[in-house]
Amino acid sequence: MKEQSRPSDLSKQFLTTKDKFHGLLDSESQGSKREKASESDTVDDSKETSLEEPEPKRLKQNFEGRPDGKRLRGQNKSRPHTKPTAYDEKRLCHSIIQNKECPFGAKCFFDHDIVKYMDSKPPDIGETCHIYETFGKCAYGLSCRFAKAHTTPDFKSMEKADLVKVYEGRTMVKNNMSKELQGRLRKRSVSFEKSEKYLKTLSDNKDKGAQQGNGKTSEKAFIKNTSSDKQPAPVKTVGPLTDADVIKLRPCEKKQVDFQDKLYLAPLTTCGNLPFRRVCKRFGADITCGEMAMCTNLLQGHQSEWALLRRHESEDVFGIQLEGSFPDTMTRCAELINNNTEVDFVDINSGCPIDLVYNKGGGCGLMTRTRKFERIVKGMNYVLDVPLTVKIRTGVQEKSNIAHKLIPEMKNWGVSMITLHGRSREQRYTKLADWDYITTCAKLASPIPLFGNGDILSYEDAMKAKETGVSGIMIARGALIKPWIFTEIKESRHWDISSSERLDILKDFSNFGLEHWGSDTRGVERTRTFLLEWLSFLCRYIPVGLLERVPQKINERPPYYMGRNYLETLMASQNVEDWIRISEMLLGPVPKNFEFLPKHKANSYK
Repeated sequence: MKEQSRPSDLSKQFLTTKDKFHGLLDSESQGSKREKASESDTVDDSKETSLEEPEPKRLKQNFEGRPDGKRLRGQNKSRPHTKPTAYDEKRLCHSIIQNKECPFGAKCFFDHDIVKYMDSKPPDIGETCHIYETFGKCAYGLSCRFAKAHTTPDFKSMEKADLVKVYEGRTMVKNNMSKELQGRLRKRSVSFEKSEKYLKTLSDNKDKGAQQGNGKTSEKAFIKNTSSDKQPAPVKTVGPLTDADVIKLRPCEKKQVDFQDKLYLAPLTTCGNLPFRRVCKRFGADITCGEMAMCTNLLQGHQSEWALLRRHESEDVFGIQLEGSFPDTMTRCAELINNNTEVDFVDINSGCPIDLVYNKGGGCGLMTRTRKFERIVKGMNYVLDVPLTVKIRTGVQEKSNIAHKLIPEMKNWGVSMITLHGRSREQRYTKLADWDYITTCAKLASPIPLFGNGDILSYEDAMKAKETGVSGIMIARGALIKPWIFTEIKESRHWDISSSERLDILKDFSNFGLEHWGSDTRGVERTRTFLLEWLSFLCRYIPVGLLERVPQKINERPPYYMGRNYLETLMASQNVEDWIRISEMLLGPVPKNFEFLPKHKANSYK
């Protein structure tokens, strides 16, 4: 079922036309637009007066700006890629911020003249610094975009000793990759003892099977030797115990997680960042999971990939989701995570539909490569001290479900929990999730917990989902459209949240973003970018007080409507320029060279 517009769901007094809707927003902001136009002669007039939503950009076969004229490669080819460093004309040396001597001396590329830097620095966004007020000091010092709040007239940073003492020695964010570990990963000097034992067993079984079966692997020997209850290598007796008993954790001795009747915030690529998860935790999410991380990038020590594993102290039940297509890399990555991070479970992504992942055999591709999938699960289970979970879809093709065939096998592989998204790869979001099929799979999975995922946007949807017999519910788009859905489900009510309350939620996200990405120009603009990504979903929410039929359905496209005040109307806009306007209320004016195109409007899936 494709998204539909049903104007009858809203009270007629709030319905309007596209022209009137944008006309109201444009008239309210006309004054600020004229001021911007007078300040800069380079402003694009067509951009200022346009009331239409920008057309999705089309894929360019040739890039005119490149001398070779070669076709662009990779996903999201049409999205603007402005590096965070592009927003800073000059950057202050980190040694000046920390009041230390610069180790690079005259060869340093950054600015050391404080007076000159402060003259060229963009104006402060506000009079109070969230980081300073919360923690007692701001690590970004003079480069902070709220620097006046904690800087003396002679450019010295101030501190609040009482607050500094409270947070002294306290680790707010865990799972940061150390420089020492990154160096060892890049030099390939990290030891993977358990992984090598498991992979050696696979190799030995393959050679043995080739000799005994005329080149064919002995599947029985493989299953026997890599069983989750047995040690792959031959064991030596030590009195009444064996080495296997001493060395290896049995399944019953692994850390256990109570998944029953929990609300699980899905691992959302791009939008499921740490600040957003903190917002959802405040509203009652029980389980959170980091964004999908690619195992090869983690093994190579990529800082950007390791950033996806970070965990805030408020996330009491937290997992990491891994993507990969080969037993060796996935097993080694699981051991790396087991030894260097604090997590409650590890999840295998077997549901990602994008071509970049699927064409390499990962994501949904694992569902059609059963033997590889089995070896990955058993290998990861062997090296992990925490439960291993799996997220799958109904299948790859639209009318060919295969999840019910995989689930009984997964029970034998040692999976602790399964999450089923009720759509196939081909369907994407064009049809409603198949909860009847999820019901069938939940019965097959018992006694292993199975979570259902798809089309949950209200507590009524959640109640119907629980009636199917699932152990819990995973919420994805519903949390992006309204993160307070967790509160609604737990309190069994429809929350007619006001526009000012929603703005406070966005303010909390912005503050969490400044803590996470920084309060300097780069951090502010990175926070803004992720805020805009979220606003591209948040604008789909229709306030309960405006509806004639409650609840709102997730696959129904909101019609044009006037809110009960200007802010509520502004938050309903599908126009990127209006999202930017909301971000400016919280993070100040955007830089002149700022560009943004939401992911779902780019060629992510072309």
